[in-house]
Amino acid sequence: MKAMVLTGHGGLDKYVWHEDWPRPEPSPMEALIRVGACGLNNTDVNTRSGWYSKTVSEATTGGAYASVADDDPTWGGAPITFPRIQGADAVGEVVAVGEGADPALIGKRVMTNGWCRDWSDPENMKKAKYFGSEVDGGFAEYTKTDIRDMAVVTSDLSDAELATFSCSYSTAEGMLSRAQVTAQDTVLVPGASGGVGGALVQLAKLRGARVIAMASDAKHGDVSRLGPDRILPRAPDDLRAALGDENVTVVADVVGGPYWPMLIDILERGGRYTCSGAIAGPMVTLDLRTLYLRDLTFTGSTVIPLHVFGDLVSYIERGDIQPVLAATYPLRDLREAQQAFIDKRHVGNIVVIP
Repeated sequence: MKAMVLTGHGGLDKYVWHEDWPRPEPSPMEALIRVGACGLNNTDVNTRSGWYSKTVSEATTGGAYASVADDDPTWGGAPITFPRIQGADAVGEVVAVGEGADPALIGKRVMTNGWCRDWSDPENMKKAKYFGSEVDGGFAEYTKTDIRDMAVVTSDLSDAELATFSCSYSTAEGMLSRAQVTAQDTVLVPGASGGVGGALVQLAKLRGARVIAMASDAKHGDVSRLGPDRILPRAPDDLRAALGDENVTVVADVVGGPYWPMLIDILERGGRYTCSGAIAGPMVTLDLRTLYLRDLTFTGSTVIPLHVFGDLVSYIERGDIQPVLAATYPLRDLREAQQAFIDKRHVGNIVVIP
């Protein structure tokens, strides 16, 4: 099969195109999927570059770093093996199943769940693996996954549109779940023009919350179509003044970086900060007095609760959320597609087509 194969940590040159890569064979309880489309995500960039390593303290650049530790360069803090096929957001058609899997799945269109569980202990977050990281993913003509780590999706959306959902939207839903967002909240979303940011806007609105998006002025038109109640500039000099009389109870952030203290300073007493990324930089300054004197709660969100993926599929099938498909590229042009993703040339998600 054709596949874009990651050969190690480093720059985009670490991707190597193959037209004769071995096609996977489904093991017991697995399905073989002919990939119709696969989305790009920050996890692909960060794992490839080694940004997750604690030796890296700068913003996500997408380039190679001078020093990456051998023992912690991935989301889980442990090495992965190369070669590796990345791509967490695979959508396609089941063409074969392994022993124990229902043959009726053959011919069904499915979407993969990025989180691959140990189904003998599915609630154990320590045993979770990530599709396209610890196991091969969807940057190929074919991929395979446990049938319990995918879902049949009934929708008029195209494969490319469906491939925008799994990683970005499940990440966003996991963040909102951890922060216990309700209709009584006002949620501030930095980086609202990105895949997770746009998902946060839609999913917080779905919960009935008031949503204030932050994005560069040039992207306000695109962000407005996601339905936020207000849009602010990407980084106002005086965030409190820009907010006016808004009472922000939740900050849902994947940006981090030097602006981070301003986000914390505007949280209401008893407010919650939830985080699933740090694309502008992982090292931030916290005044602990702000944390405890204002009764704030901080939550990190990576491995999502089991119910989140099923909830996401239900939202899609009901039309409660909409895809934000920015661009599609042929899989062979993955390097160009990922550079466009890194440069933030588009608003929303980028998808590759095998």
